[in-house]
Amino acid sequence: MNATIIFVILLGLMLTGMPISISLGLTVLSFLFLFTQVPLESVALKLFTGIEKFEIMAIPFFILAGNFLTHGGVAKRMIRFASSMVGHWHGGLGLSGVVACALFAAISGSSPATVVAIGSILLPAMVKAGFPNKFGAGVITTSGALGILIPPSIVMVMYSVATNTSVGALFMAGVVPGIGLAMVLGGVTYYRARKFDYPRLPKATFPEKLKAFKESAWGLLLIVIVMGGIYSGMFTPTEAAAMSAVYAFYVAVFVYKDLGPKDVPRVLLNSANMSAMLLYIITNAVLFSFIMTNENIPQALADWMLGHGLGMITFLLACNIILLLAGNFMEPSSIVLIFAPILFPVAVKLGIDPVHFGIIMVVNMEVGMCHPPVGLNLYVASGITKMGITELTVAVWPWLLSMLGFLVVVTYWPGLSIWFPKYLGMM
Repeated sequence: MNATIIFVILLGLMLTGMPISISLGLTVLSFLFLFTQVPLESVALKLFTGIEKFEIMAIPFFILAGNFLTHGGVAKRMIRFASSMVGHWHGGLGLSGVVACALFAAISGSSPATVVAIGSILLPAMVKAGFPNKFGAGVITTSGALGILIPPSIVMVMYSVATNTSVGALFMAGVVPGIGLAMVLGGVTYYRARKFDYPRLPKATFPEKLKAFKESAWGLLLIVIVMGGIYSGMFTPTEAAAMSAVYAFYVAVFVYKDLGPKDVPRVLLNSANMSAMLLYIITNAVLFSFIMTNENIPQALADWMLGHGLGMITFLLACNIILLLAGNFMEPSSIVLIFAPILFPVAVKLGIDPVHFGIIMVVNMEVGMCHPPVGLNLYVASGITKMGITELTVAVWPWLLSMLGFLVVVTYWPGLSIWFPKYLGMM
C-alpha cells in the first residue's frame, strides 16, 4: 500500500513537468509528513551520511576534466588519429566517429559531452564528404552513448553511491563490454556504408599515422593515467578523477593552448553548474532510498518474486523492461538513483553479481539516451544536426536495434562484464 502511495505521488509530480530531482524531494517530504511517524532527526542524519561518501567527489572532477577536454581541442586531434587508422575502410569517416567516440568516452565519462565534442566537428565533415546527414547523426548519437559505459563513467559512480559497489571494479567491468559495443556499432556502420557505397578516405601513410598519433598522444595518455593508476593501486577512482582534472587543465591550457587563461573561469562555472545539478539529484535520491528501505519495499519485492518462483532470468528480463521504459521519461542519473536501491537488493538475493548488475543498468541507460522522448543524446545531436527528434529517431534505429541485441548478451552472459575485474583481482 505504502509503495503505491509513494509512486503515485512521484508520478503525479513528474507529470506536472516538475524536474525529477525536485519531484523526488517533494515525494519524500510529503510521504514523511503525511504517512509516517519517522522522526526528522533520523532523516537529516541519513541525508548527511548518505552524501558523505568519498566516491561522490569523483563526479565534479570527472565533469571538470571532460569540460576542459571538450573545449580544449582534444576531440579534433582524436578524430584525426581515428581517421588515419580506419578512414580508408567503407564509411571511413563514420568508423572514425565510432573510434573517436570510444576514445573520447575513455577520458570524459559523459555521453552528451562525447556527442558534442565529436559530433560538432565530425558531422559537418561527413556531410561535406558526401555522407547523408541521417547516417552521420545515427553514428554519432549512438556511439556517443559509449561515454557512460567505457570508464571512467559518471553513471557508474552514481550506481556505486546507490549500492556501495566498488567503483574500481565497475570501471574495469565496463572495459570489455565497452569495446564490444564499440565493435558492434562499428560493424553496423561498416555494413551500411558498404551496402550504400558511402565515401572512403584515402589510406593514410605511416608518417601521417605517426603524426596523428603524436598530436593526440597527450589526450590518449589520460586513458593510461586513469586506468593504469586505478589498476596498479597507485590511486583510487576518486583520486584518479582529481588527477584527470588537473591533467586535462594542463593539456588544454599549456600544451594544446586551445584554451587561454581567460577561458578557464567559464569552464569552471559550467562544471560547477553541472556538478551542483547532479549532487542535488543525489541528495534527493538518498532520501528516496531511505524511505524505500524504511518501508521495506525492496525486501517485500524480493520475497514476492522468490515466493512466486520467479528466477534470475525472469527478474533480469523484467529489469530490462522497467529500465527501458524509464528511459522514455528520465535521464540516466535519475534512473540509476531511483531504481538501483529498489532492484539491487532483489538482484543480490537472487545471486546476481552486483558488478554485473551495474553494467546491465548502464547498458540500459545507453539505450535510453538514444530513443525518444527524452533521450539526452537525441536532443544534443538535434542541436548539432538541426534535425527534428522524429527524423533523428528514424536515423538511429539500425544502431539502436544492435544496441538492444547487445543488451541481451550483456544481461545473460555475466562473464563478459566480470571476467576482467576478476582477472585483475578486483573482485
